[in-house]
Amino acid sequence: MDFDRSFDRKPTKQIMVGDVPVGGGAPITVQSMTITKTADHEATLQQIYALAGAGADIVRCTCNKPEAAEGLARIVPRSPVPIVADIHNNHRMALAALDAGVHCLRLNPGNITDPTKIKTIAKEAKDRNVPIRIGVNGGSLDSSLYDEDKGVTPEAMVESALREISYFDEVGFDLVKISVKASSVPLMIEAYRQLSEVTDYPLHLGVTEAGPPPAGTIKATAGIATLLAEGIGDTIRYSLTADPVLEAKAGRTLLESLGLRERKNVDLIACPSCGRAEIDVYKVAEDAMNAFEDREIPLQVAVMGCVVNGPGEARDADLGIAAGNKRGHLFVKGVNVAVVPEDEMVDQLLEWAIFLHEEGVEATMARAESTRDAARKAAEEDRARNLDERGDDANASETAIDLIRKR
Repeated sequence: MDFDRSFDRKPTKQIMVGDVPVGGGAPITVQSMTITKTADHEATLQQIYALAGAGADIVRCTCNKPEAAEGLARIVPRSPVPIVADIHNNHRMALAALDAGVHCLRLNPGNITDPTKIKTIAKEAKDRNVPIRIGVNGGSLDSSLYDEDKGVTPEAMVESALREISYFDEVGFDLVKISVKASSVPLMIEAYRQLSEVTDYPLHLGVTEAGPPPAGTIKATAGIATLLAEGIGDTIRYSLTADPVLEAKAGRTLLESLGLRERKNVDLIACPSCGRAEIDVYKVAEDAMNAFEDREIPLQVAVMGCVVNGPGEARDADLGIAAGNKRGHLFVKGVNVAVVPEDEMVDQLLEWAIFLHEEGVEATMARAESTRDAARKAAEEDRARNLDERGDDANASETAIDLIRKR
């Protein structure tokens, strides 16, 4: 499958952040930011490795004081992913970060507004072939662009980015990516839409200060996914009030769900449960997620509460289990291959998933040769018993509908 063709993407220029391409049709990348003190290089490196393991392709670290720049000098050579230095109000910290060997800078046009200082940074970055992200933020917009009546507008955010680009143009610097983040999802979406119309630089998507999960995750997803579905965006970051590892996982999961990155970990699908369920679906699904969490098994795995609709709903999954009569019916590519005790369902699901991933479908089917017929028979028995006891309409919704229609 060509994972970059799920949505037609707007063509953009390509820049290199270290050895990671951004824009120009490259796979959409996931970013996050460390929350450690950058001067504590060992703690920061530990977090960078955790972020990389969770799916981050690029990591940003703050560079707000000389000690942080010194920390970056120790971090960059040992980092498993490219490092972006986040610059605040002091342009000298940008120059120090470049001396430290960072792979990219992030400048906020609302913080450093002196054109001379901006062009000095751009010249130094150009000499080192280091890109810069123009990071416009709705919460720190240049006061000259703030509308007293309307507040922060998409037009003002785009103008801020274009103004910064004009300073870069004066020194011949074009290794640029841009973000126009806001905590308001509608504002953020409209700003990116307008920016996408007037530039072909790669765009970094995010809803700034989205807040803690789950609300923050939903908020960020609403903004980022909307734009990705429109073909806008080349790299993303979830800005959550949480462990940044959750940001990386959320970003990776979103891209995999949209088919914009090849699957790395398990995609667990599970039924919402109903009156037919013969197990605690929520607990089994949670136990399965915990069992698969740290394993790189790129399969779709289904957990279903009964054998009435479960097999059909999980037909397209690589592997699935449907509960019935205190036992689990295991399916591989829609074929019932084994019956396992209820208390072993998750363990068996994990075991078969590992085997399927490592050995392939043909070998898995061969393994099930001796159990397949008995498994199919047992599943039919449990399905018939379930329908006999509970009926097709286990939640009585159709009965209620009949009553409604008779009024």
